[in-house]
Amino acid sequence: MLKRWVVKEYGENEAVTKLSRELGIDSVLANLLVQRGITDFNGAKRFFRPELSHLHDPFLMKDMDKAIDRIHRALETKEKILVYGDYDVDGTTAVALVYSFLKDLNANIDFYIPDRYAEGYGVSYMGIDYACAHNYSLVIALDCGIKAIEKISYARSFGIDFIIGDHHRPGDTLPDAVAVLDAKRADCAYPYKELSGCGVGFKLIQAYCQQYNMPFERLHPYLDLVVVSIAADIVPITGENRILAYFGLKKINSNPRPGLEAILQVSNVLRRKPPDINDDRGVFTRELTISDLVFVVGPRINAAGRLESGRNSVELLISTSYEEAKVLASAINDINNERRHLDNQATTEALEMILADPTYASKKTTVVYNPEWHKGVVGIVASRLTDNYYRPTVVLTKSNGLITGSARSVKNFDVYDAIDACSDLLEHFGGHTYAAGLSMKEENLEAFTKKFERIVDESIDMSMLVPEIEVDMEIRLSTINTRFYRILKQFAPFGPGNMSPVFLTNGLVDTGVVRLVGKNEDPLRNHLKLTVIHPDESSYPQPAIAFQQGEYYSKIAEGQLFSIVYHVEQNEWNGTTTLQLNIKDIKIIP
Repeated sequence: MLKRWVVKEYGENEAVTKLSRELGIDSVLANLLVQRGITDFNGAKRFFRPELSHLHDPFLMKDMDKAIDRIHRALETKEKILVYGDYDVDGTTAVALVYSFLKDLNANIDFYIPDRYAEGYGVSYMGIDYACAHNYSLVIALDCGIKAIEKISYARSFGIDFIIGDHHRPGDTLPDAVAVLDAKRADCAYPYKELSGCGVGFKLIQAYCQQYNMPFERLHPYLDLVVVSIAADIVPITGENRILAYFGLKKINSNPRPGLEAILQVSNVLRRKPPDINDDRGVFTRELTISDLVFVVGPRINAAGRLESGRNSVELLISTSYEEAKVLASAINDINNERRHLDNQATTEALEMILADPTYASKKTTVVYNPEWHKGVVGIVASRLTDNYYRPTVVLTKSNGLITGSARSVKNFDVYDAIDACSDLLEHFGGHTYAAGLSMKEENLEAFTKKFERIVDESIDMSMLVPEIEVDMEIRLSTINTRFYRILKQFAPFGPGNMSPVFLTNGLVDTGVVRLVGKNEDPLRNHLKLTVIHPDESSYPQPAIAFQQGEYYSKIAEGQLFSIVYHVEQNEWNGTTTLQLNIKDIKIIP
């Protein structure tokens, strides 16, 4: 697929020069910092050496004082508290965090995860009825609830109080809860707006500790849950999220909770200890990153809620016994394997539907529907279709008498707004700029498909329909060395808002070692292994890998000049570690 390369504007020259001098680093690294808004020594120090003391005062969040007062009253009087959360990674980590913290305070407490199929997303009437039947007088809803106006009123009719801790966009009216914690509230002055749902839960327990003079160290055991939510929910890794992610990764790499360690074990990210060690707990084969949480941990935690019950994921995350966690993780891993089968099958069927309908070629959107698809995998299928066709995409199935599904978007296009514009045809919807959920009556499907296409067609710029690679800057290969990479690595953790730097280098050739690797049936989808040089600067060869870019093999092998955009990374092989360029895209120079 053709991709656009967009090179970021170079930082202000005086700021780059000043920072380069103050930090004793080259101008390339100084420019990367300036592009990220870091222009002085103190800013760089906070970036490279985050501190938990840099976190904001949680009481800056609107209604936090009300939430803490209500929780404390419930603890003092031994009221029954129910921690309620969504069935995805963000929701289950948030529930595990708040439940575990309050449990340690001897709360009279349990947790509740709604059934994806019987109840759907968010606060449900079934959940409220459960709370009523079991005499819960306080419900703490996490990662959901910001639009549950009628349901919170229903709960109040039974004398049940709600505290809502959410990070989704509110509607025009807020629920009538005791406290509504959401930095995206129009009347909330909290300085950072991009916390995950679990991040909001962390601020809640931080506030409790602060109010009742508990040491901050009491919060350290929960940082691994927060970073898993940040990674899996694809929130920006900037500001507070970067601090929480930084220390959360340290926790996972040094002393993960039993549930996370067990997931990593069944995922083969941990290797077994030598036979003379009398247990089968693992040791890390390498330092874990945000990518490991996104692609290894997140899907497995999600799988339980997609196919069975998200309660299983919470049980795993709150487990204090590694032996118990092993059993739960193994079962969840089996569910994940089934999920992969279902989403691969649905993706294949969806691609066949698109290929069989020539009208898709001229559309700005992709909307596909199959009542037999599993509701738990439609979001994954939507992501895969977006990767393939790069259009705002909605994948729909049938559940509980309604057509329901997930939407995904392309860069810089707000799919939530587009779905909001179709709200007259929908029963429910909610989400973010790039991902949303929705449901509708079956008779509205055709009208929705047409209106969604029209709304997107009228509002999207054609350039948005071509995948974009954002390039930090153009450099020469001679810039890349061990010291350069050692500093570059400290820009981590990487993610939205602080992506791993992408570099552009023009006018390269291969040294003559280029070869195809991989076992794809389509040879053009195999990988390239090569070593690149500037023809006039052959003393700086750089090994490189280009995944699924076998189509360029023949022209590179013939000696044609080409340009590349790439990450710089470490490659470990047979005990040897070397620098390697991970090529994201190639352009042959005519």
